[in-house]
Amino acid sequence: MTATVPCQLVHRAAVAETFLTGWSRTAADRFSVSAQWPRTHGLHVSADRSAYEPLLVVETVRQSGTLIAHTEYEVPMGHHFVLQEFEVDTFPQHLAVGAVPAEPVVEVAFTEVQYRGRRPVAARYTADVLRGGDRVATARVAFSCTGDSVYRRLRGGRTPATVSPVPVPSPLPPAAVGRALPEDVVLAPADRPDRWQLRVDTAHPVFFDHPLDHVPGMLLLEAARQAVWARSPGAGLPVSFRIAFHRYAELDEPTWIEVSEGSDGTVQVLGIQGESAVFACAVGTAAW
Repeated sequence: MTATVPCQLVHRAAVAETFLTGWSRTAADRFSVSAQWPRTHGLHVSADRSAYEPLLVVETVRQSGTLIAHTEYEVPMGHHFVLQEFEVDTFPQHLAVGAVPAEPVVEVAFTEVQYRGRRPVAARYTADVLRGGDRVATARVAFSCTGDSVYRRLRGGRTPATVSPVPVPSPLPPAAVGRALPEDVVLAPADRPDRWQLRVDTAHPVFFDHPLDHVPGMLLLEAARQAVWARSPGAGLPVSFRIAFHRYAELDEPTWIEVSEGSDGTVQVLGIQGESAVFACAVGTAAW
């Protein structure tokens, strides 16, 4: 673990945003992925450098599935991956930043791999994230993948060069959403306390590590995280996410984030464009 895997294998442009360092097959459809987490990061480490953010776990799991799909299931480079479902439970007692970068291991098991001809087009996988023998998180993911020509037809000619994002509104105060810097705030005030406009800054170096023609899933998850903070400041740390992505969130349409109380003690977060939902997410919290 002296270098990261090639960043294109995890759909990143920046080596600094590539957290995986290797992988091996352990059994049929089972793999072990090694990672390294930096001790400081503009988004994924707390401002006081004491703890890793749960969404760093999410990004690590996402990268692990993408890596395995390309290297072990021969999904061609250039194919587009679409997250459909992402469920993760993290255990913050194991997310402290130590004296050296953390080196977690992600145990991945692929299930329900669907093929068109010889080429995978969709799959589910589970992931157990371990750190020094402690379970940091468990996750369940569903995704599909498609070639560039099909993707272009699906997107109706939308490309990063042809889509003009909506203007970025002024943010909420960073402290209100658990962030240190205004540029990392993804919510703007709206017309009522439980509703915000999504701030889509296509120049953000983490959410838009490379040009995209839609709002990325990690930005929508961050919006869910911040909405929980904004709804009840200091009430608890968002540690679990169960999100279903219904359709692409378009850059040139305003996205509205709404929250409500879930029947199971979670906070329900909904992302809306026009008259339809782009995602729904149940967020669980833990006491500080």
